[in-house]
Amino acid sequence: MSLIISKNGKDAQRLNKTGIEKEDFLQQYIYDNPDAIPVYEIDEDIRLLVLAREFATNSGPIDALGVDQYGNIYIIETKLYKNPDKRTVVAQALDYGASLWRSSFDFSDFTMQLEKHVQKQFGKSLQEQLEAFFGISGDDVDLVLENMQKNLNNGTFKFVVLMDSLHRRLKDLILFMNQNSQFDVYAVELEYYEHESFEIIIPKMYGTEVKKDVVSSKTTNGGRKQWNEQMYWEEVRSNLDSTTASALRKLYDWTQQNCDKMRWSTDTARDAFNPRFTHISPISFISAYTDGSLQISYGYLPEEQIGIRIKLRDILKKYIDVPGVTDVDDEQLKSTYRSIPPAYVTEHIDDIISGLQEFIKG
Repeated sequence: MSLIISKNGKDAQRLNKTGIEKEDFLQQYIYDNPDAIPVYEIDEDIRLLVLAREFATNSGPIDALGVDQYGNIYIIETKLYKNPDKRTVVAQALDYGASLWRSSFDFSDFTMQLEKHVQKQFGKSLQEQLEAFFGISGDDVDLVLENMQKNLNNGTFKFVVLMDSLHRRLKDLILFMNQNSQFDVYAVELEYYEHESFEIIIPKMYGTEVKKDVVSSKTTNGGRKQWNEQMYWEEVRSNLDSTTASALRKLYDWTQQNCDKMRWSTDTARDAFNPRFTHISPISFISAYTDGSLQISYGYLPEEQIGIRIKLRDILKKYIDVPGVTDVDDEQLKSTYRSIPPAYVTEHIDDIISGLQEFIKG
């Protein structure tokens, strides 16, 4: 493909596509110019911030690691068409995702790594860069970080393969995976041209339309949903019996009296209230869902104070006995979050509140 450029309708020149010689150039270019990856084709509201190059994992360094304003994590793998390993690029990206997930990264360790990259590239802290790039502050930054942590713990990543030229078989593979799996895999082809001191990039993204169709067929509420107090209790009254609803109300009233902030879920399927006790952690370590379950997120407590996670587990163990919640070992406390079933919450809500009360006051 050629481009024709002119000035004032005259002196037209034809530009032929220029080859990109080094993958390092691709990595640095998207680091400096993240809009070159057209994630707005996935969702027109999305903006991508590339936070790190060569982000270390047990399977090797991820070429680039990014995040959007909703806390989605992007694993970006770059390959030149001339690279003989280009056919394995999708497998390589998935391997990095599996390594990032299975390494049981504590979120504090994860953000500490990001802090080093962000400080080196932008001369700012991670929070400052999120604020500056997305134009957000305060609770909105906390929500981005909270969603990043959930996605890291769940192994929910968006994979982007970035190349100077995509071959047909790779496009077909990505379409096939998006149609038949839970993975979000996209390919971006960057056509590159040079003219005098200018660089011209034409990005083309593949895999977005199939994934949009898949998402729309699997969800009933059309993507992200910002819940609020009224919506929460309407959902509870519609789906739960009065005893379970009363237990949730008792917990809610207690958290309202004791927490510093109350956050509501942005989950597409179900709502939760998430009280924050900022003297303990900037992120909620309790989530009470509209199905009556209660999530205890040990991994949301500060990693540098591992004793605080042990303390929470041991205090809860004094009041309740829930397999998988109060019997987790110290190693599992690094990044785990565990759910207490609705029936148990309903029957033992007073004991649960007593345990939480002792924890936050201690």
